[in-house]
Amino acid sequence: MKFGETLVLLGVFVVLPTIIVWLVTRYKKHETDKRAEIALTAIEKDSGLDLEAFFRKMNPQSRTIKEKLLDKLLWGCIFTIFGACIYIALAVYGMVIDRVIADMFIGLSMVAVPSLGIGIAFLINYYVGKKALKQEMEAELKYMQTKE
Repeated sequence: MKFGETLVLLGVFVVLPTIIVWLVTRYKKHETDKRAEIALTAIEKDSGLDLEAFFRKMNPQSRTIKEKLLDKLLWGCIFTIFGACIYIALAVYGMVIDRVIADMFIGLSMVAVPSLGIGIAFLINYYVGKKALKQEMEAELKYMQTKE
């Protein structure tokens, strides 16, 4: 492996994820600092507002268990369909040219197999979570209805 190729691989698999994590962390810290500054300004002015209601409005609304499970279903479907489409495209391509190119099959399988695995894992997580968290979802729904 040449030095240039090694440098590109390090950049893609080490530096890029590190920069992404750093940017996300920095953004979240900035949002927290901004909220704290607004809260401190409101407290300093002593404007007589209800602090509990103020903080409730400032904090982002948490997502329900059902929304989180539906996201898992969505991502499971996306990943599974993506992986299956790669294999379908390979099959159609093989039928058109009457042969399968081994290098192409192996290369695309390196994308399709992890995609199928991740998709199936999300789908299993959704169905198991739906069954296991049924009571919690019902309790959360009742709480949300009484809150309104």
